[in-house]
Formats: sequence, structure tokens, C-alpha cells
Amino acid sequence: MNNKEFIAELALRAGYTQADTQKMVTYLVEEMGDRFENGDCVQIANFGTFEVKKRLERIIVNPGTQQRMLVPPKLVLNFKPVAAIKEELKNT
Repeated sequence: MNNKEFIAELALRAGYTQADTQKMVTYLVEEMGDRFENGDCVQIANFGTFEVKKRLERIIVNPGTQQRMLVPPKLVLNFKPVAAIKEELKNT
């Protein structure tokens, strides 16, 4: 499903115009991005939790050349779904 299809389906279910729905989704994504930049986690009821985690510095090996390289630490976005979604996906 691409963005246009997603907005159309969401607008149909919510009863809003596609333009209004697009604005709401844009505002939602912008606000979530701002929260992630501040290091906050975002919890969405009956869906899951998005949180920023720090991945530590590590050494990797290039399998072709056997050269060892140092990967610097970085921040990554992590998603943890609620148990109901995990079970639903496991059973399908």
C-alpha cells in the first residue's frame, strides 16, 4: 500500500476529506519526529511503542576482504508492538 492508497482508505474510514486526512497524517509524523529527536518514546494504544535506542560502537568484518572496521555508535528507532498484534501475526 502506498501513501496515496493509505490516505484514501484512512479518509474513507474516518469520514474526512483526503486533503484533511493528509494534513493530519503529516502533522502526526512531524510531531512523532520531533519527539524522537528529543529522545522521547511514543506509545500508541492498541498498536505499540516507538522508542529511540542507542546502538553501541562495534567491530564488523568484511567477509570478502576479512578487513575489520569500527562502526561508530548511533541512534536507531525501535518499534515494539503490543502482544495482541504479535499473536495475530504469529497465527497468520
